[in-house]
Amino acid sequence: MEAFPARHPPSDAKYWDAALETQPRAQWDALKLRLLQAHLHHAYHRAPYYRHSFDAAGVHPSQVQCLDDLRRLPFIDKQILRERQLAAEPFGDLVAVPEREIVYISASSGSTGVPTASPFTAQDFDDWIDYEARQFWSSGLRPEDRYCHSLNFSLFVGGPCVLGAQKLGALCIHAGTVPSERLLAIARQFQVTAIWTTPSYAWYLGETAVKDGIDLKRDLAIKRIFVAGEPGGSIPETRRRIEDLWGASVYDYYGLSDIFGACAGMCEEKDGLHWAEDHILVEVLDLDTGEPVPEGGRGELVLTTLKKTARPMIRFRTGDIVSFTSAPCACGRTSIRLSGVHGRLDDMLIIKGVNLFPSDIEAIARKDHDFSGEYKLIVTRENHLDHLTVEVERAARYAGAEEELAARFNRHLKSVTGITATVRILPPDTLPRATHKAKRVEDRRTGVWG
Repeated sequence: MEAFPARHPPSDAKYWDAALETQPRAQWDALKLRLLQAHLHHAYHRAPYYRHSFDAAGVHPSQVQCLDDLRRLPFIDKQILRERQLAAEPFGDLVAVPEREIVYISASSGSTGVPTASPFTAQDFDDWIDYEARQFWSSGLRPEDRYCHSLNFSLFVGGPCVLGAQKLGALCIHAGTVPSERLLAIARQFQVTAIWTTPSYAWYLGETAVKDGIDLKRDLAIKRIFVAGEPGGSIPETRRRIEDLWGASVYDYYGLSDIFGACAGMCEEKDGLHWAEDHILVEVLDLDTGEPVPEGGRGELVLTTLKKTARPMIRFRTGDIVSFTSAPCACGRTSIRLSGVHGRLDDMLIIKGVNLFPSDIEAIARKDHDFSGEYKLIVTRENHLDHLTVEVERAARYAGAEEELAARFNRHLKSVTGITATVRILPPDTLPRATHKAKRVEDRRTGVWG
C-alpha cells in the first residue's frame, strides 16, 4: 500500500480543497475555535508541562470560550523547549502521546543551544503532507511538473515537504544539498520545471549557472522557484531580481522546525503568504506591549497548533517579526496572509533609536540594478553610540563614480529607514555567496549585552 496515495483534483482545478480554502472568515474562526478547544484539552490532560503551566496561570481549557481567551494562557519559547526536553529526555514533557505513537522526528540545528526534536504521530505527519500538497497546488504546481527538492534532508523539517509534491502527483527528485554543478546538471538533464531552495541559494545558483555558460531561460525549463528560510522571498525587490535572473516565478514559503515544514506560502497572485489556519492559530503581538498589532503593523509571530497531537505548541513565541492582512486575495482564498517576514528579533538592530532589519537594507540593494544585490552590515560602537556600515557591491556594468553610488544608496536608506550609514562600495564578486542561509550582519560591538 502506498504511504501517500495520489489524491488530487483535475489539473485545471484552481483549489486543492475549494470548500475549505474559500470559506467565509466567520467559518474559519468557528473551525479554529472548535479545534483549539479540543487541542487544549488534549494538551492539558496528556502533557505534564501544560497541566502544570495552565494550573500555575490559573486557567483551565474549559474556560477558553472564544479565540481571544487564548491570551489568558502562558507563552512558551525555544528556551522552554530545550529545558523541558532535558528535564524529561529524550523528547520532553510537552509531548502528549506515548513514544510508540511517534513515527517521525525532525530536529533543529542546535546552533543557538541544545537541538530540539519535533515529534509527529502518523496522523500528524499525514496532516502535514496534505497541507504541503495544498500549498504547492496553490502555487501552481501540478502533476505534469518535474519537481526538484534541493533542501537539506538531514533531520531538517523542510526535507519531507517533497512528499507533498509527490502526493499531488508531480515527478519528484530528492536532490538535497548536492553540489551546485551537480544540481544544475540534474535540472538540465531532466528538464526540471520547479525547484525549492533558499533565496540566497537561488541567487547563487543562478549566478553560478551564468558563469558556467548556461542560459537559464534557454537551456533549463525551470518555471517555478519556491524559497524559504530567509526574508528575501517576501521582499519584492529580491523576488524580482531572482525572477529576472531565472525567467521563472518565485514563491515565498514560511515554516519552522518546531511545528512543521511550510506553514504558509504564496499562491499564484504572490500577494502575501496564505496561512495554514486549519492547523495553526496565529497571533502577531506588539514587541513592547504584548498586545495584538493592527493589520499591517509589525509584531512578533506567536503560534498555537490546532491538530498536532505528538507535541502541542501553545502560544509559541517564534522570534520572527511579521505583518499580516485578512483582506480578500484575488485568488479567492480567504485565509489570513503574512504580508512579510521582516526578520528575527535576534537579527534586529537598533541604530539611533530606529529598529532596523537586514531585510530593510536588502530591499534597497536589490531594487537598484547598479548594485549586484549582495550586501553586508557591520555594527560598531563609537563614543557610546552604535554606528552602521553598509558594504554593498556595485554591478559589473556600472561605470560611474563610486562616491555618487554610495551617496545614492544613503539617500535611499534615509528615505526608507530615517537613518544614514557609512556606505562602502565594493567591486563585483567581493562578498561571499551563500549556499544555504546568508549571514548578513557582523556585530563588532563588545559588552553590548552585558
